[in-house]
Amino acid sequence: MKKIGAIILTTVLTAALVAGCGNNTDNNKAANGGNSTAETIKIGMDVELSGGQASFGDSALKGAKLAVKEINDAGGVLGKQIELIEADNASKSEEATRAAQKLITTNKVVAIIGSTTSTNTLGIVPVAQEKGIPLVSSSATNPKVTVDERTGKLNEWVFRASFIDPFQGQVMANYATDTLKAKTAVIYTDTSSDYSKGLQTFFKETFLKNGGTILSEESYQQKDSDFKAVLTRIKESNPDVIYLPGYYEEVGKILKQAREMGITVPFMGGDGWDSPQLVEIAGADALNNTFMSNHYSPEDSAPEVKSFVDAFKAANSDLVPDGMAALGYDAVKLVVDGIKRADSTEPTKLRDALAATKDLQLATGKITMNETHDPVKAAVVLKFVDGKQTFEAKVNP
Repeated sequence: MKKIGAIILTTVLTAALVAGCGNNTDNNKAANGGNSTAETIKIGMDVELSGGQASFGDSALKGAKLAVKEINDAGGVLGKQIELIEADNASKSEEATRAAQKLITTNKVVAIIGSTTSTNTLGIVPVAQEKGIPLVSSSATNPKVTVDERTGKLNEWVFRASFIDPFQGQVMANYATDTLKAKTAVIYTDTSSDYSKGLQTFFKETFLKNGGTILSEESYQQKDSDFKAVLTRIKESNPDVIYLPGYYEEVGKILKQAREMGITVPFMGGDGWDSPQLVEIAGADALNNTFMSNHYSPEDSAPEVKSFVDAFKAANSDLVPDGMAALGYDAVKLVVDGIKRADSTEPTKLRDALAATKDLQLATGKITMNETHDPVKAAVVLKFVDGKQTFEAKVNP
């Protein structure tokens, strides 16, 4: 029995040694930039392809795929083709975390793009920081995505392709004061969303600074469906404008119910409104006299915008790209530009190249990355007319 036991032990140890050698090889590859010896350069896409913000993720993915196709058709980068690895985070922060871990450890991506929302992106940030892999959010606008709110320190591996909430909130507060001539406002916030709470803060700050009065601050949460009690209070306060910084699913329901109750004053919101499903949920009539800030307008006559819109429509059955599609496209272009300038997929070199981005012309404008890894770029104000977004103004930072 002792002899048999010794043989078994020897066999187990040998197998473990062989397995360990295999794992060390994989780990060495990861330490050298993941797939630096592979035939393709892998970029992860951690976005909302199901759940409450699936429209955002779907649009961003369509834009990203177009960018990858254009880059690969032009010969790729560093002599290799780009391979986009998709991961669905189901519109949940914890799923975004798990998806990021798999993209890095299993798929060996050199960078991650995502998520489209601030809360879900914040689920990826600790993974990117721990693993030392660049993360570029296409459209997370909350400041704490790139700067840790507890310590005030930069999240050095995290970047974004979008402007941030302080600018977006300021743009809409100024528009309310200067263009709509609003003196009073009600703010109706999604308290389950970091994005919504951030916009609430910055709109309020600027509106008060402009001499306006906030009559009340109301709240709801994602997945709520009956808003009539709060809307009754808002109607009784009779504000000049209602600021509604949320995502399209709840916003659509709120707008529909508000108009049914006879609330006719302007509603205002941010880029979280930007989904074709908003019109389906609210109805075209309910969207009249509403305004939103966004990252670009397909009606913009700038040549880079026209070129992107034409290419996107050709690739997607004549579908007009929304802001999330444009930012998904830009995020891929931003990462690949960084790889090209770094002349490497090694994480530290790519991170430093992204931080040094300057005057890069993208579909949503020309960007320069500032010291907090946030792009300095313009915003647009859009007005809904018969269910369609119409270009109102472009506001430079």
